Formats: sequence, structure tokens, C-alpha cells
Amino acid sequence: MIKLKPTDAELEILHILWEIGPASVREINDLLNLKKDVGYTTTLKFMQIMNEKGLVVRDTASKTHIYKAHVREYETKNHLISDFVNVAFQGSAMNLVMQALGNTKSSPGELKELKLLIDKLENKV
Repeated sequence: MIKLKPTDAELEILHILWEIGPASVREINDLLNLKKDVGYTTTLKFMQIMNEKGLVVRDTASKTHIYKAHVREYETKNHLISDFVNVAFQGSAMNLVMQALGNTKSSPGELKELKLLIDKLENKV
């Protein structure tokens, strides 16, 4: 499990790496720029910091350095959710779910999936 909590910007970069796999700073910067204007040197600095923090690893075998996520998506998201539930909802996952369901419109498919999850959790006992 990760000990560090990635910043929002670092999480954006991790999402890209989780989706496409190892990539250069240029490739990551180009994908970030599809959503907002980010300078190459800004992306490079983030990648260097993330490497120092252990969030990514850098392969320096070729002239173009390639970065890959060093933390797993599932574990990172679980850690972030756990922290969020503890801080914002005083440890109550139920309060989080009730808040989320009360603030958004769920599709019939999503509600069906939620019911299946509840059934699965109830039968897991």
C-alpha cells in the first residue's frame, strides 16, 4: 500500500501512465494538454518530483527517459478513498455512499450493479 498521497496533478499523470503504460515526458505532456495548457518543463518537474517520491520510476537506458507508474492503480485509489472516508465521513463508508447517491442521478444499470455488490457483500459473511 502506498504511504504517499499523490497531489491532484500527480494523480492526473498517474492516470495517464496507468492507461497507456510507460511513456516519455513529451507523450505525457501532450496528453495533459488535451485537457488544459501545461508547459513541458512543468510536466518534467512533476515527473522528477514523482520519481523522487517513488510514485514513478524512470528508465534512463535511452536518450529519451521513459517513466512508468511505480504504484498500482487499485492500491492507490483504495488508499485515497480510505483517507477520504476517514477524514470527510468520520470513517463511515455508508455516509459516503448515501451522500454520493443523494447528490447524483444513478442510471438503472448503476443501481443494478450496486444491488449486486450489496448482495455479494451480504453473502460474503
